[in-house]
Amino acid sequence: QVQLVESGGGLVQAGGSLRLSCSTSGSTFSSFAMGWFRQAPGKEREFVAALSASGESTYYSDSVKGRFTVSRDNAKNTMYLQMNSLKPEDTAVYYCAAGKTYSRHSVYYNGYEYGCWGQGTQGTVSS
Repeated sequence: QVQLVESGGGLVQAGGSLRLSCSTSGSTFSSFAMGWFRQAPGKEREFVAALSASGESTYYSDSVKGRFTVSRDNAKNTMYLQMNSLKPEDTAVYYCAAGKTYSRHSVYYNGYEYGCWGQGTQGTVSS
């Protein structure tokens, strides 16, 4: 198991940027594939970005591709989501997730493949 804490959310104008962090503790961070998901009011949770345990493989939803960048610092046990060119439709609670994996380069975009979740951080984009 690993404990996850998101931070970095806030209010930004359309076109602006936010950088989310997901700090982890409790287990070997480098053994976990990581992901970001989000849930807007009245909508189901959706996949945003995924990152392999090695940090070398990434995968993005079509809605954020080219605008968001996921990365990790295994020395700091932390994952990041750099969000640029933000749009009002990016407004949501953002959750990070971790899944134990033996495949260093695999990425996962289904929520059920992650066993650990953070509490979420709100990101709001005004028009």
